[in-house]
Amino acid sequence: MSRKLTLFVMLFLFAAGWAKAQNWGGGIDQERFNWGFSFQYISSELKLWKNKDWRAPYYDATLPGYATDQLASISSPPSVGFGIGFVVNSQLTSNLDARFTPTLVFNDRVIQYNYVQPAVYNVGTSMIEKKVQATVIDLPIGLKIKSDRLMNFRAYMIGGLKYSMDLASGKKSNDEAAAPIDKLIKNKKSFLSYEAGIGFDIYFEYFKMSPEFKLSYSFKDIMKHESNPFMDPIQKAKLRHFTFSLFFE
Repeated sequence: MSRKLTLFVMLFLFAAGWAKAQNWGGGIDQERFNWGFSFQYISSELKLWKNKDWRAPYYDATLPGYATDQLASISSPPSVGFGIGFVVNSQLTSNLDARFTPTLVFNDRVIQYNYVQPAVYNVGTSMIEKKVQATVIDLPIGLKIKSDRLMNFRAYMIGGLKYSMDLASGKKSNDEAAAPIDKLIKNKKSFLSYEAGIGFDIYFEYFKMSPEFKLSYSFKDIMKHESNPFMDPIQKAKLRHFTFSLFFE
């Protein structure tokens, strides 16, 4: 009898603990709408398409003469940044949410131009690095497909579209009086991207934390094409983002 009573008590305590665990997260799974905030680590690069004569040195008619040597390569190494934002979540079904995650992103992009040796016109340097300044408001809308909750954990996939507005595209970019070798490269004011990722909901007693990994690609060219030594070799450039986010809801 004592063994049965002990077993009953243990089962009761286990069930009570399970029920309590299921309520962790502040009851967020019972809400139709909820909100939160996010912190993001971002790594971005530009996928470049080059013009047929991209290697040709740039001829400056105002000198007159060549402003650069012949190009050997053009590349866009990854550059890191960060973002802070909000999340508004609508639960459509027990396994499907709609999410809106506006974010302010600080992330410059870099393009490196490597020239043939020995340098003649490049003032003694064989590599010039140009930064594309970017302070962007991202407006992503996505669908979150969730697994069933297993105690205080669930996995999910997310996909959607993102509209981006570059706040820095029209600032500190007046280079009309600059020499060709000092010209800037510039972003378009706005562009659209598609994105997909995976994440995990981890439930704590009063909130939910969600680490998320996401990739995004712009649909079209995001660069302003002006005649200078740095934009003439490039036919188009699309933006690729890797984002690691921590959401707190």
